[in-house]
Amino acid sequence: MPEFEGPWSRPPAQPPSSGPGSDPAPKGGFPVGLAVWLGLIATVLVVVGVMSQLNPTALPKADRPDIWLLFGLLALVSSGLVRMRQFNLSTTVRNLALWAAIFAVISIGYAFRGELAAAGLKARTALNPEHAVTTAPGQVVIGKNADGGFYVGGVVNGAPARFIVDTGASEIVLSPDDAARAGLSATPAQYTRLSETANGVGYGAPMVVKTLTVGSIRLNDVPVEINKAPMSASLLGMTFLKRLDSYEFKGDQLTLRGK
Repeated sequence: MPEFEGPWSRPPAQPPSSGPGSDPAPKGGFPVGLAVWLGLIATVLVVVGVMSQLNPTALPKADRPDIWLLFGLLALVSSGLVRMRQFNLSTTVRNLALWAAIFAVISIGYAFRGELAAAGLKARTALNPEHAVTTAPGQVVIGKNADGGFYVGGVVNGAPARFIVDTGASEIVLSPDDAARAGLSATPAQYTRLSETANGVGYGAPMVVKTLTVGSIRLNDVPVEINKAPMSASLLGMTFLKRLDSYEFKGDQLTLRGK
């Protein structure tokens, strides 16, 4: 009955392979498989230690026993390298380097996930500043336009509208074009609201829209004014902003948080 061979037992000696692409088997001395296995274990220990030093809070004390359990499992599974009869050193080293690089990229990405998310958001708002990027339920971020304003695409009564966020405006003012797309129209007698603008006195017709949506923020039964004169963009004034939970200007981004 053959003697049982465990994962730590050494295989019987084999004649060196002389085929193309094979590494010569070591004649005595320290086994190559054992050396590679020890190097792999040492590399994992070093990487875990470095990551713990760079980000001490990434590995809570409660999770450390699990890490050592996984490390022991890795040592047990990888110990098969020690008893491999045919061992191609160059192929094994290349594969180990590839997996080490993948592990390093994943670890770095996890450690700096907050910074990477912020960079991705900044890139999205820079490439398309008028698109409201939803970053959380009921929360959107808008990028600054080239002219310094914060423009955003919205939806009024199911129809698209282009707004500029204006804290200096008290009302939500729809341009005639945006109002027409939303199915709103006013008679000359309805333009009863007077307002001072850079171009003189403006006339507005007060109305109420069923829905006004900006990204994931949706408001119902919203009072608006239809401007009599053409406008390049509708205005989101304080009537809109006061119905939010909060809003924040920070650098080139405007964050709106709905209730």
